[in-house]
Amino acid sequence: METRTFILICVVVFLAYAAAAQTRGASEFQITKITKNLISAPQFTYTGAEQYQTNQRDRWLEVEVEFSAAPEFTDELTFKYYILFDGKLLTGEVSHTNIAAGTSNRSVMYVSPRTLARFGGNRPVTANSFQNIAVQIEQQGVVKDELSLVRAPAQWLATMPQVSGFVVNKNETPFAPLYWGRYEQIKAPTR
Repeated sequence: METRTFILICVVVFLAYAAAAQTRGASEFQITKITKNLISAPQFTYTGAEQYQTNQRDRWLEVEVEFSAAPEFTDELTFKYYILFDGKLLTGEVSHTNIAAGTSNRSVMYVSPRTLARFGGNRPVTANSFQNIAVQIEQQGVVKDELSLVRAPAQWLATMPQVSGFVVNKNETPFAPLYWGRYEQIKAPTR
């Protein structure tokens, strides 16, 4: 009798796991990868004014998300970024427009060197300074997918106090003129 009960429990657990996996895989939008990098600001040269060098020791946090989209075109998606850094949950969001179907679509957000210094207590920042990063895709206020860089319980970020305004989109950084073909179009602010 114990063997039958054990087999029955295993089957129930397997079916629940398979159903959950199918639900995640069947979504119109799916986050496939989150990458974090500490990078220096780009150097530009130009004429017509005095040039100032950026401090190449200062590092920006770049968080890139790769995702797939099933619909031929999607008018708008909002990406919400959650970065757990030194016990503080920094948040930001970006809305993308005109998203084509594909498996290699990308979104990116940044945290400036001053923000990292402020919330890191002026200590040196390394890739291990970030406890976790999560990203959600929302369409018309409905979460379509969510992924964390480090495995964590679902909605681990829901109970933490959030600090907004310090995770910025590409257009708000010195990286704005770079890699136009790599990332999805950012929705222009309404006036």
